[in-house]
Amino acid sequence: MRIANIIAYILVILGAVNWGLFGFFDFNLVSSIFDGARSMGAVITYALITLAALWLILSPIITGGVLWLKNRRAER
Repeated sequence: MRIANIIAYILVILGAVNWGLFGFFDFNLVSSIFDGARSMGAVITYALITLAALWLILSPIITGGVLWLKNRRAER
């Protein structure tokens, strides 16, 4: 679950950077990488970013309020 959380954070940060670039400079990074906002690569990227955001919302609910980013240490 730790790796899923890290990947989700990276994807959500990518989405936030894309929105920031679009808001400030009218430049869509994902669209420019995949040659169009509706190309297959861009749609897949947008879908993955959306799923990552949903994961970050639901993951603490599933784990009882904890979002793991580090390995759990054995309690003594």
